[in-house]
Order: sequence, then structure tokens, then C-alpha cells
Amino acid sequence: MIAEFLLPDLGEGLPEAEIVAWLVAEGDEVALNQTIAEVETAKAVVEIPSPYAGTVQGLHAAAGDVVLVGSPLVSFAVGGPDAEDPASGEGRTDRPAESGAPERAVPARHSGGEVRTTAAATTEPERATPNLVGYGAAPSSGARPRRRARGAGATTTLDLDTAVREAAPHDVVRTGPIDLPLERPRSTPPVRKLAKDLGVDLVLVAAAHPGETITRAHVEEYAARVPAAAPAPASTVPPAGGSATGDRVTRTPIRGVRKHTAAAMVHSAFTAPHATTFLTVDVTATTELLASLKTDRALDGHRIGVLAIVAKAVCLALGRTPALNARWDEDAFEIVEHHYVDLGIAAATDRGLVVPVIRDADRLPLVDLADAIAELAGTARAGRTAPADMTGGTFSITNVGVFGVDAGTPILNPGEAGILAVGAVRRTPWEHRGEIALRDVLTLSLSFDHRVVDGAEAARFLTDVAGVLREPGRAMLLR
Repeated sequence: MIAEFLLPDLGEGLPEAEIVAWLVAEGDEVALNQTIAEVETAKAVVEIPSPYAGTVQGLHAAAGDVVLVGSPLVSFAVGGPDAEDPASGEGRTDRPAESGAPERAVPARHSGGEVRTTAAATTEPERATPNLVGYGAAPSSGARPRRRARGAGATTTLDLDTAVREAAPHDVVRTGPIDLPLERPRSTPPVRKLAKDLGVDLVLVAAAHPGETITRAHVEEYAARVPAAAPAPASTVPPAGGSATGDRVTRTPIRGVRKHTAAAMVHSAFTAPHATTFLTVDVTATTELLASLKTDRALDGHRIGVLAIVAKAVCLALGRTPALNARWDEDAFEIVEHHYVDLGIAAATDRGLVVPVIRDADRLPLVDLADAIAELAGTARAGRTAPADMTGGTFSITNVGVFGVDAGTPILNPGEAGILAVGAVRRTPWEHRGEIALRDVLTLSLSFDHRVVDGAEAARFLTDVAGVLREPGRAMLLR
């Protein structure tokens, strides 16, 4: 029997994934749950396990291709010589005698995403196919709406999301933990053509106009504001074989993490009224504390740095200024205050910026918090962070100091009311006890959602964080 494995929703609510690498080839024998491919979504690189034990019959995409959820990914030849022929029904002895049609072949309920087989449909209720191992429980029958392909004798079953995209490409299917236009934005064919001609990505335009139908004016406004989005003259496109002219530009498709980040940042910038406040602080006592910790044998194997101290200070300060640990709920028109800290740590990777989250960071002692940050950063740079670990943050930190930057105006992670940028530690002439001395100094930059946080609250939070960095012993006084 030949079965098609459709690219499943990997538990992220994202509409597509890019094939990073195939780990099998046509004709290979594969075992159940053997990893067959690595795909990159807008959040992470994910390994895809095989839903069957059988032979790879065909690969429906090449490395580098972008595949929509619900589209064929790979075909398998499953079953031995005694397996039932889907057309004839031979090879089975347990078919109900009263049924004149062959049973629909269904894979064992053990792993895999959506599958599509060549067996004809029967009167037996269609069974739900299981999810990938590690991506949630299998849905109950009817949990995912499906519809039949039109036409007499049609046997192909289409996922509803795919059918919507094919039948009504202007409809929006909103998914994901934040309200981003992850599917094709609503627009008319002339507007889509205009956007294509101007080199404008409608996803980014829709992020600035959530819930609206994109018009010609929206596209023209975006193109005027971002002239780099306009296509380059044809002469700058490198011809096949290359030339001196073609070497003047490099074009990189906007996909995966970078595409998702761009849409999220545009959505955040045009939705939440950002304000930023700065504070430069003497952190000499903190750097001296860190130097002493490095010589402590009890801490061998633990890397405690300035970022860990800042993260601890942030958790303490959020307890005193809970408005920074909240979000604006547009639908309910409420401010939702969190009584826990799920701390996002921005990490720069080769695939773009990601913000993995440390759950219940406020409950972790300093050493455990430092270990969590180190593990999180390494996993993120390897592109192996689980999708679930990059959602649901309540506050974020971005360490721009590692790049030698002193300060900046970070953009809020969507759904959060605050983000703190930590600048580089500089040895600087500074007033200390009435005299000028060389001191270790850094700048903190706090961006906040002014709908949720007042300027006084932002200043109080920032001075609390700075107080811990200036005198680490103050951490014992905060709660």
C-alpha cells in the first residue's frame, strides 16, 4: 500500500515549514519513529519522525523548499506481500462480511502526522490520524474538520486549512499564540498584484493593520515608508553563470525565524505605544562579586555572569512593580497581571533573533538561573529550542552588551509589557565617595507598553534593578 505523509502542524499553529535536510532517500527502509527529515519553522528546527515502518517511495520536496502544512511530504510503501491490495481488498480475512467495499487502510495508532492513502473510502467512520510523537495527544475523530475533494469518484481527503487556502486565498486563518497574520492576509487580487510589483510582503503590511482588509493605500503607504522593499532593477539580478553586475547584490529569501520575527516586530511596533527610559549604574560591586564566585570551588561547572545577576534583579523588581509583568488583552479590554515570571532571554542565532523562555524564573536561585540561561542560549544557537519554549513569556531581557553596545530602544515582544536591554560593562571614570575613580559602569534601557505601565512605575522598576546591581546585598531586602 502507498501512503502519503502530509506535513503536520507541529503544535505551533504555523502554516508552513522549510525543509532543512532529508535524512532518508527514495528506496530507503525506515523504522517506526525514525527521524526522516529536519524542517525549520518560524520558531525552530524540528525533527520529523516517520509514522510508518516501510520503504520510502518518494520525497515530495527538496531541501530548501517551503512546504505548507497539510501538503504531501513523503510517500511510503507499507505492508508486506500479504498486505491488502487497496483496490481489491485481498489479503484480509477480518473484513465484515456484509460490507461490499474494501476497508480504508489506516496506520497503526502509534505516531505520525496526517496521512493520506490510496485506499477508497468506506461507510466506516473516518478514523482520526495520530499526531507526531512529542507534539501532543492524538486528536479525537472530528477534532480536525476535513472535507472531500469535489468530483465523481474523488478519493483524496484534503485538510481544511489547505482547502481554504486553495479555494479562497484572500481569507485569513489566524493561528498561533499571538494575533499575527501568519496566513495569507485578506486582500483583493489587484492589491496582491500591486504588492508583488512593489516588492511588498503583505504579511508585514497586515501586521500593521490587524483585522483589516489590506487596500491599495495600505500597500502604497508601506512601500513609501520602506523604500528598500521595492524590487531592484532587472539589471541588478545576477544572470545564470554570474557577472560583474550580478555580483553587486545578494538576495536572501525571507523565511522561517526571520520572517516570523519581522512580522512580530511590526505588529508590536504598530500596536503597543512604546516608551523607553535609560539608567546608567555603577556595577563595580557586582563585577567584584562575580570575580569572587569564579574562585569558589563549590561553583565549579557553573557560569555565573552579569546577565544572570540582571535576571535575578529583574525577577525581584517585578515583584515590586507587577505592572511590568502584565499584558494588554485587546479582546477582553483588560490588563492581565501575572503572578509568576516566565522570563524571555533574547538570543541571536544564525537564523535570526529568538526569545526562549525560562519558566518560573522568579523561583530559581541564582546558580540555577545562570545554568538555565547558559543551557537556553546553547540550545537556541543550535536551533534546537522546542517551539513551546518560545511562547508565553511575561517579560524579556536582551543583552546588547555582548556586541559592545551601550544602550538601545528594544521593541517589545508581542504580548509583554516590558523588555530590558543590558549594555556593555565599561571601565569608566565615575564619581565614587566624593572622588573620581575608575568604576565598572553599564546602561540599562527599559522599553515598556505605555498603555499598561506609567512612567513612574517604569522608573521605580529600573531603579530597583539598578539598586541590586549597584549593591548586590540589596537583593536580600527585596521581595
